[in-house]
Order: sequence, then structure tokens, then C-alpha cells
Amino acid sequence: MMGTNGNNNSHSKKKKNKRGGTKKRMTVEQSLAYKSVSEWVYLDTIPSSANSAIAIDDDFKVKLVHTKVSAEKLVFELHSHSICSDGFLSPSKLVERAHQYGVKVLSLTDHDTMAGIPQALEAARRVNIKIIPGVEISTIFTPRTESGSEEPVHVLAYYSCCGPSNFEKLDQFLAKIREGRYLRAKNMISKLNKLKLPLRWENVEKIAGDGVAPGRLHVARAMVEAGHVENLKQAFSRYLYDGGPAYSTGSEPDAEVAVKLICETGGVAVLAHPWALKNPVAIIRRLKEAGLHGLEVYRSDGKLSAFSDLADSYELLKLGGSDYHARGGNSESALGSVSLPVVAVHEFLKVARPIWCGAIKNTVDRYVNDPTESNLQHILKYAKIKLAKGGVSTLNHNIELVRECLSQWLTDDEQKNAIFEGGDLEAIKNNGT
Repeated sequence: MMGTNGNNNSHSKKKKNKRGGTKKRMTVEQSLAYKSVSEWVYLDTIPSSANSAIAIDDDFKVKLVHTKVSAEKLVFELHSHSICSDGFLSPSKLVERAHQYGVKVLSLTDHDTMAGIPQALEAARRVNIKIIPGVEISTIFTPRTESGSEEPVHVLAYYSCCGPSNFEKLDQFLAKIREGRYLRAKNMISKLNKLKLPLRWENVEKIAGDGVAPGRLHVARAMVEAGHVENLKQAFSRYLYDGGPAYSTGSEPDAEVAVKLICETGGVAVLAHPWALKNPVAIIRRLKEAGLHGLEVYRSDGKLSAFSDLADSYELLKLGGSDYHARGGNSESALGSVSLPVVAVHEFLKVARPIWCGAIKNTVDRYVNDPTESNLQHILKYAKIKLAKGGVSTLNHNIELVRECLSQWLTDDEQKNAIFEGGDLEAIKNNGT
């Protein structure tokens, strides 16, 4: 959620405020930040000519001066999971639930896969939510000294409406991690069997679902079903925690390699839940050297000062998300429950948008140089555009589709600037047949 500070309010408190709480006025910095962020969020729905006609009222809402449209408060959810990894909801159901909680910008960040994003986008079209294509990459951090020990590190990657540039390289990278997850799950089952807690691979595979690389949560669910533990929390606290008796690693890449690849493919790299790390300072320092852009600092229970200070020390973005899996119970934060300050979101977009623009240009240039159906699909795969059945038949139509995709993510100025100078899209007509 985007507010003016990092403190989280309960749903009951929000309702109380709506009934008659004291409104807080934005500072000049917050107002300017909110205007910039809201312009980007509503590129999907605001005509380009109205981009400059946005004003801010005292209740942090966007008003379109020359229209009758009034926008709600903006809620950013930058960390969520679906059944494509270890969540309990399909991507479409996740988007629908996000809509129910007032989320306006959602990033689906499944573990080591972006397979759920097209389905999430299909649902997002129906409820007018902006989707930031994302992924949470499983890695290993290896200390440079003998006294330290390896530990798992998760890195979030946020991409543009055209997804990763050099997408084949990222696809292969993630596929290798997913293959290792199968081996890892089998090793965990083997360890549990030796601990006299028998599990069958077929049961874990069934829980994970077709084509989903199994994770610890799937093994934990199988343990609950088999009656070995009472709940998921017990499965992790007794057996599956990092370094636990049934814990196992797969073929996770080095954390620094993952960060560098995210940067190379036009993504924004953010360290996930650093408070869970044994040696966060060394990890943050090394990953910053590799190109890390930010770390999670905000949670549903507020800002973690120690990690906020670390972010300041290493000049990193301060972000956060609920890490929502739809597990149920009181221990999980709700979607959109992390109150991100408006200035923090603005700083995120200030860093992200030039990176995304460069990645979009690379993907569009690829189509300009080789205007094939395959290269067109790579542009539109992660865009909120519904293709007609049977595909697109004319180059002019293709160009309009690309322009529509860009207009959902880039302002008029961004499209007119050097990023696309030289008439790239018009060049498609000259290169095509």
C-alpha cells in the first residue's frame, strides 16, 4: 500500500478513518511523488492528453481535472505467489483477491517461474489492475571466508510490460533452477523417510500440480496430509527450516550471478526478506557490488529500522510486500497490507523506469529488425492486450498493437525521447514484406 509513512493500519482502523478520522495533508515532496506515481499507474486508463491534468486532493487521491473520473487510493503489492509456485490461488484468483483488497499495482513473483503472469494479465484486464511482471529467484550466497557458511538467498526481479530482454537466457536460467527443485524435493523426502516419516513422491507431485516445480511448502503440505505434523508451521520449525534435519538444496545459482543476470535482462533486483538471513550485512554489501537495486524494508507490521538504515548506507531502494501465498490463518499478511510510503514508490519508479525503457527498446528493436510473429509475441506476452483468435495478419495492425503496449507503460515523452528515436516502429513497414 502506498501511504505517506511506513506504518501499517489495520482494516478496522482504515474503516474508522473513513468514518471520520483526521485527514493528513501531504508535504510538497509527497504531493509531487504521488502525482508522478499516479500518472504511471493510470497510463492504462487515462488518455495520453490527460496525463498533464492530474491534481492531488487532501485525501491522497488522484483527481482528473478535465474528466469526471476520480481514482481511489493507490495500493502497491510487490510480493505475491500463485499455484505456479507455492501459492494456493491461481494467478487469476490472486488478481481477483487483490482487487477485493484495493490493490492497484500487483507484481506476481512466483519462485523461479514467470508462467503465471499471462493468466494474471488476463484477469487484470477485467478488474483494471496494473501488473508488474516479476519472479523470485532462489539462489545461494557463498562467503569468501572459511568461517562463514552458505545460505539461501531470494532475489526479486521486476520487469516491464515487455518482460525480460534476452528472455531466452533468463528462461534457461530459471529452468535449470526448477530442475534442481525436483531433485531437492526428492532429497527432502529421502531424509524424511530416514527419519521414519514416510512420504511418497507421487503425493508431493500431486500437491504441487502439473508442471510446477515442487518446493518446501509442497513437502510440508504432504507431511500434514500424512499426519506427521499438525500444520505447516510445525513442518518447517521441526524439519524443513534452513539447515534443518530434512532440509536440502537444489541447483541454485550464486546470488551475485542472479543479480547480474537480472540487471542484464532489464530487471530491477531487490533482496527479499533480508531479516531472515544469518549474515545480511555481508550479503547486502556483495549484492550491491553485483548491481542490487533495493531490499525489502517494509512489512505489514511496519518498517524495520535496521534494514532501512542498511538501505541508506548502501544507497538502495526501500521496498516491501506481503509475500502472500493464501495459506490462510492469522500468521499471513493480507494482500496489500504493506504500507509503502509514496516517496519510496516514487524512488522505485525513478530507478525502474529508465531500466524498463531500455529493455522495452531492446525487445522492440528485435521486432523492428525481424518483424516475425514470434518476436511480436515476445513484445505482447506480458502486456495487457488481448489478441484476437487466429493471430494478427497485417503489419499495420501489428504496429498499432505494439504502440498500444508501449502506451500502457511509457508516457508520451518517454516514447518520443531518444529511447525510440529514429522512427523504429515505422521502420517495421520498410523492413517487412
